[in-house]
Amino acid sequence: MDPWNSAQEDVVPCTLCKTSMAPMYCEVCHTHLCKDCVEKHLSDSSKVHNVVSLKQYLTTLNYPKCRKHPIKQCEVHCEQCNIPICAQCISGEHFGHKPVDIFQNFDIKKEVVQKELEELEKSIYPKYKEIASKIPVQKADLSKNSQKLTTAIDKQGEVWHREIDTIITNLKSNVKKMESKHLVILNKQEDEITHTISKITQTITELKRLLNSKDVCLVFEYKSRIAEFRKMPPKLKVSLPYFRPQEIHTDQLIERFGSLSALSFTTEKQDYSMPPLGAESSLPDRLLMDVPRVITAIGIGYVDLFGVSCLNDTKVWTCGSDNMMKLYNLQGERVESIQTKSGNNPTDIAVTRSGDLVYTDRDDRTVNIVKNTQIQTVIRLQGWRPYGVCSTSSETTSLWLSVTEVK
Repeated sequence: MDPWNSAQEDVVPCTLCKTSMAPMYCEVCHTHLCKDCVEKHLSDSSKVHNVVSLKQYLTTLNYPKCRKHPIKQCEVHCEQCNIPICAQCISGEHFGHKPVDIFQNFDIKKEVVQKELEELEKSIYPKYKEIASKIPVQKADLSKNSQKLTTAIDKQGEVWHREIDTIITNLKSNVKKMESKHLVILNKQEDEITHTISKITQTITELKRLLNSKDVCLVFEYKSRIAEFRKMPPKLKVSLPYFRPQEIHTDQLIERFGSLSALSFTTEKQDYSMPPLGAESSLPDRLLMDVPRVITAIGIGYVDLFGVSCLNDTKVWTCGSDNMMKLYNLQGERVESIQTKSGNNPTDIAVTRSGDLVYTDRDDRTVNIVKNTQIQTVIRLQGWRPYGVCSTSSETTSLWLSVTEVK
């Protein structure tokens, strides 16, 4: 065991009690455990745990060799360059960069893999299966409707006898053409969904393999496809044709016999909502970083910065000492600017689960939401001034406010 690994073992706290040092490690849950908490952890029968000494676990990891110094073992991960490096690199070309414990980074990466596996297995995969299961029903309805149309046309044809046989044949042909056209679309959608399900199955297998792997490089090479699978296939809405019989007028046979309505297709986007954080889907507890990691530096142009709220992983809303709220990407480019409804400086901002911007206006005593660039006042306080605001991550949008009484 390297001295670095031995030192690391002495400073890792227990994930459960967070007070004692953790000489034990659960390879299944990726959880650090002190001796007192091992029994408590093993009492959770929802998983088959495998608790080993942290020292033993560290010796089984396949630590990568340094690219710059092949005889050296990588002990840390350079966050700025996103590569594993050895101790010699820290004082060399990576001097001044932010090194992170490679074992800690390995644990975090495993947690991400575990979370994506759970989301695929428990949410995305069942959703695709549910969508796929509805297509045979649509096919059955299509067949029933086509049969219903054919029967109605036959009944009308018996009354009209031979002189309208040509019309009957043409209408039946139209039914078959529309059925074939509809069936082609349904088959195409079924094939696409089946193909996606196959890719999800392969991804699940790969993620499981990564979870069981102790190859650090292999885990770091994993590229997430979760965003691709979160995009649900469009829902096909079909207005099935129907037959309208008419009164018989010999001089208007063709016009009065009846006609089929047009076959139309529309698609409806199916939104995907990430599962709420709970006991089963949340990441295992882990310590916060001792030193914050700088992702990017953005010149925002405010004298004073009042609030920051992430829209997603690549864009962030800001507000400060003017009446403009500004959206930036990680390259420091301003993507959008919105002026407050009253012209006052916003006091604080937040982003809802659905991506709408919320801001408080202390002077106007209002809480406002921005939907499609349109500002709506949702709360107007009497006798109080709103200050801080935050949005919950629950299925329904909820806001928490801090207010002060007007003297």
